[in-house]
Amino acid sequence: MTGNYIKVEPVSWIPVEKQEVELVERKGIGHPDYIADSASEISSVALSKYYRERFGAILHHNLDKVLLVGGQAHPVFGGGELLHPIYIIVSGRATEYVFLEDGSMERVPIGTLIIESVKEWIKRNMRFLDPDRHVVVDYMVRSGSHDLVGVYELGKKSVPLANDTSFGVSFAPLSTLETLVLKTETFLNSKEFKNRIPEVGEDIKVMGLRLNNKIRLTVAAAFISGLVSDMDHYLSVKEQVLNEIKDLAAKLAPEFEVEVVLNSADNPDKGIAYITVTGTSAEHGDDGMTGRGNRANGLITPLRPMSLEATAGKNPVSHVGKLYNVLAMRIAQRIANELAKIDEVYVEILSRIGQPINQPQVAVAKILPQEHSSFMAIKSDAESIIREELENISSLTDIILKGEAMLF
Repeated sequence: MTGNYIKVEPVSWIPVEKQEVELVERKGIGHPDYIADSASEISSVALSKYYRERFGAILHHNLDKVLLVGGQAHPVFGGGELLHPIYIIVSGRATEYVFLEDGSMERVPIGTLIIESVKEWIKRNMRFLDPDRHVVVDYMVRSGSHDLVGVYELGKKSVPLANDTSFGVSFAPLSTLETLVLKTETFLNSKEFKNRIPEVGEDIKVMGLRLNNKIRLTVAAAFISGLVSDMDHYLSVKEQVLNEIKDLAAKLAPEFEVEVVLNSADNPDKGIAYITVTGTSAEHGDDGMTGRGNRANGLITPLRPMSLEATAGKNPVSHVGKLYNVLAMRIAQRIANELAKIDEVYVEILSRIGQPINQPQVAVAKILPQEHSSFMAIKSDAESIIREELENISSLTDIILKGEAMLF
């Protein structure tokens, strides 16, 4: 494999952490957009595993168009009820019919696989959202067919061909603010935290703003109405959560002055508090859609290069809109972690439809060396990392199916 499309170049600009203003966001596991991304991805994983087990190869599919329509709920302290269910519709394309060697045709149970996988994800991740009572899962998947001989030929190809002309981008390392935002949400949604403070639901959004050495975290956390007896109880737990976030910030960002704001729309004097029956704002009109949430590194970073591609739901074999964003993140992380004296690295990879996915039009790493460091000492090692990751790109399929790659 020739490497003339691999480029490594130095850049000269002010690193994000040294700029006066920085902002970053993360939508947590119970956010409507995160639920939509998860419905897309878990449906793709279910189909991929079925295709591979039954036919020996992952057949064409893309389920990256999911719409979540919020329901209606009536939460009250100590209880509440869902008045209208959340509606989730999974749409896209998938191979539904496979013609076997004996001339017969086998139908893939696309609808059953999608509905069961989405409901199972909800059961695993949402403690108070009942997928049978609170959610309607539907699908609208346009189908295609495939000849089994073609399937066998597909399985023999060592390197899949790109099914689109698209690009993936990423960067490393995360700044202190980016790390704090990411870890705040994962901390609040950890099993350990939920065991100690079960009143906090899964719908958590963290917005981080840094002005020079001052950080403000604005956190929205949906409390479980059935576990909160009254306003005094709510305010007591809210204070406890605030202190927990401040303690985490003191460990992760000790050099910064950190302010934490939690559920800033609350107005206790008027009886207004952020309580939900199910732990997600999706229960009462907050809608969601695949691709509107976190990028492949789990964050929304408007001051960094980002792709608008939804990684969730795309097939993990040939869809470069998924693979290249994951690959760009892996390359950036390796360069930042393995090579010395680098402030920042940005990776951009561009495919061409119909060409092998390990041979992009260009794979470029833009490196901001630390002061006084030699770029030439970094360049060849960075090129080697890019080449190695491209040569092993097909291994990403299994990594994604095992849930070992962050996608959103």
